[in-house]
Amino acid sequence: MRKFNVTVNGKSYSVEVEEEGVVSSAPVVAAAPTPAPVAAPKAAAGGSVVKSPMPGLVLKLNVSNGATVKKGDKIIVLEAMKMENDIVASADGKVTFLVKQGDNVESGADLASIG
Repeated sequence: MRKFNVTVNGKSYSVEVEEEGVVSSAPVVAAAPTPAPVAAPKAAAGGSVVKSPMPGLVLKLNVSNGATVKKGDKIIVLEAMKMENDIVASADGKVTFLVKQGDNVESGADLASIG
């Protein structure tokens, strides 16, 4: 049994992992590096900004750039930890995306501006 401390969204957890089976002596192959998160352009002044609640990959933009949306409309699908998360409009207005499909974003990154 091995013990690890893991931090998720700023909250620390202590976990124990049980090792099963035979440990292989095969060489470890390094995984391909993931692309660095893209720095998003800054949102326009005076608008409502939609921020990323977690780090992840922008899978889909549900509406076109410049579309009129209502508060609560699904505008982005963000993949985080192999789960798809709907990101919704924070206000009524026209949406201007600050990211594009395929971008990696950090927690708190500006995703869109609605004005």
